[in-house]
Amino acid sequence: MLLVNREKTIFRYKMFNMDRFVIGIDVGGTKTAYGLLNDEGVLLRSASHASDGEASPETFFDCIAANVEKLAGDVPKESITGVGLGMPSFILYDEGYIVKTSNLVKIRNFPALKYLSEKLSLPVILDNDARAAGLAEHRHGAGRGFDKMLYCPVSTGISSALIIQGKPFRGSYGWAGETGHMIATPGEGVECGCGNRGCFMSWCSGSMIVKHIKQWITAGEKTIMAEMAGGIEKIDSIILEAAYDRGDPLAEKALKQMTHWLGIWFYNLYVSFNVNCFILGGGLVNMGEKLFGPLRRIFDEYNHDEKPVYFKTAECSQHGGVLGAAELIFTESRENLNDVW
Repeated sequence: MLLVNREKTIFRYKMFNMDRFVIGIDVGGTKTAYGLLNDEGVLLRSASHASDGEASPETFFDCIAANVEKLAGDVPKESITGVGLGMPSFILYDEGYIVKTSNLVKIRNFPALKYLSEKLSLPVILDNDARAAGLAEHRHGAGRGFDKMLYCPVSTGISSALIIQGKPFRGSYGWAGETGHMIATPGEGVECGCGNRGCFMSWCSGSMIVKHIKQWITAGEKTIMAEMAGGIEKIDSIILEAAYDRGDPLAEKALKQMTHWLGIWFYNLYVSFNVNCFILGGGLVNMGEKLFGPLRRIFDEYNHDEKPVYFKTAECSQHGGVLGAAELIFTESRENLNDVW
């Protein structure tokens, strides 16, 4: 079901005096968010629903197409310049082809760009969700003023988006930045949706730390998390944080594991790219200093030079992914002198 936040519509009373609109879609492992924006980048309508992890690619994108139509409502289709879509996937950018999606494992080997653009009869640009959100932060948020930056969402999954001289770097095929799947402990730990054991994401992302907690409980370790959640299967990162605040030893163990591997991951990113601005986004940012304080201390333990390194919190709030997806369309428009903009 699509949940449209009409009561939060911004400048809705003006919208039909404007000529052009863009739709941005941010697909995450747990939630899919939509936004209708005008040509000045003002968010006019927003909507969201749970991401269906069991849906086939066709069913998943049929749902997106139907919800785009609902969100657009009475906006004429000819007034919509395009649809920007950010997916947590390995994407062949030039072809708009999804190779695999680690948190929505059935969304793989699928020509999503062709399928969705034909369904909607609208131009579609498909890119990685972190890269889209990174564009939003660079142009409107915490990355303003930095010509080189890394946007790093820490949420259901972890990844990074590299912005160089104000432009996103995609690599040879389109999935530059899937650094959460760099191998830290080959063959060890829980299996990630990428198909490997021992990648950074498998040790410290929001979805994977819950798998570790469940394994520890099954092995006999004590915790209040199952009781707080109403069952072991209902434990999530929100329960983890609440249990940590109550001094639960297993929650403390989980947070320690997360900060350890996140700190090492950030250090590896720093020495790999020598980019000194990290913008941290995603749902786990809400944990604040209990997560990112220890993370920074671990980073500093490995970093032995005195050059400044900035860790900043994303500023585009819960709409950052949607704004970034829309930026995919705005960027294409700016680079094409013959575009309608």
